[in-house]
Amino acid sequence: MKRIALSVCLLWVAMASLAVGRDSYTVIISLDGFRWDYVEAFDTPFLREMGNQGVKATMTPSFPSKTFPNHYTLATGLVPDHHGIIANKFKVRDENKVFSLSNDETRTNGNYYGGDPIWLTARNQGVTSATVYWVGSDVAIKGQHANYWRDYQEKPLLTLPERTNEIMRLLSLPENERPHLVMAYFEQPDANGHTYGPISAETRQAMEQMDSLMCSLWMRLMTLPFAADINFIVTGDHGMTWVNPERQLFPKDYLKNEWVELLANDLPTLIYATKPKYVDSIYNALKKVDHLRVWRRGEVPAYLNYGNNRNMGDVVVLPDIGWVFDNTPWTPGGTHGYDQTLSDMWVAFRAIGPDFKHGYTRQLTFRNVCIYPLLCHLLGLQPSPCDGTLDEVRDLLAQ
Repeated sequence: MKRIALSVCLLWVAMASLAVGRDSYTVIISLDGFRWDYVEAFDTPFLREMGNQGVKATMTPSFPSKTFPNHYTLATGLVPDHHGIIANKFKVRDENKVFSLSNDETRTNGNYYGGDPIWLTARNQGVTSATVYWVGSDVAIKGQHANYWRDYQEKPLLTLPERTNEIMRLLSLPENERPHLVMAYFEQPDANGHTYGPISAETRQAMEQMDSLMCSLWMRLMTLPFAADINFIVTGDHGMTWVNPERQLFPKDYLKNEWVELLANDLPTLIYATKPKYVDSIYNALKKVDHLRVWRRGEVPAYLNYGNNRNMGDVVVLPDIGWVFDNTPWTPGGTHGYDQTLSDMWVAFRAIGPDFKHGYTRQLTFRNVCIYPLLCHLLGLQPSPCDGTLDEVRDLLAQ
């Protein structure tokens, strides 16, 4: 009965989308670590039916396939090399500082965030916007936030169910105060994917919890008087793959301390040399190591769209998928950050609403830089310059 009721509800919205002269709303949800195949691998009846009744597609992240860089890419339509959040940790060369997610001084410095995030595009064109913990939205970028936003540093954080309550609160505001764009972030299934691996009972449990929560949210959205005008998108930032500590390489085994000023361990690893003459020493020491791809700054392959930013490391090191390059011992589990063309890094995309086709499955992947122009289209906004295009995802649209 639950599945039948869900199908009827989704079909009702599809029929309601034939109305003209609508005042459009868009709700976009990011499930961190929402790998492209989780919907089919786990018991997710809502997300499956959402794809059956609306749009089902697979999205490729930008490189590196990490949470912080990719959420800001989704918001701006710029690859990390262009918007400036190139990694979770990097050297700000002009200031001789280190940007780090654990350093509030740098993480919340809006000068490091380039581009025009969608919540500011909307606000500056008279469309009210709201964010619920979306990465970067608690930073004053160009001196501004969304009309409504939540501070990720303010504890305790809203629980996952409380975040859906906050979405409903925002959309229940009086019409002249109500946001037409709501963006919300949820840490699962990424948290369980890291700890237990992508294909595990615990990640299954997290994904099925999120499916239930998204179903509940959708049903509540359908009680609003403007339900037929809501476009609902559920997607994420990156995928996940399994890592065994037997596949760990230690930088200390190959590099001399005198060569390295900063080793920003992550996927990829950014290495900053103490002196220019040591760049070749680092590169030569690593280029013949099995399971590592190594490039000097500015020599990263063009398809990765990475390596030319002012703050890039002198040497960029990317392990093969399933391998890590880190001095800190790893435990078995999941991770991400690898080449975005590898399917384990791909992301699920589901959408339904008056502006999307009904029962449409896209066969080819699309780039996540296209989310920004897509959101602009749904909201009737003029997009700022970006790396994505609406044409790449126009086939998802009803018209």
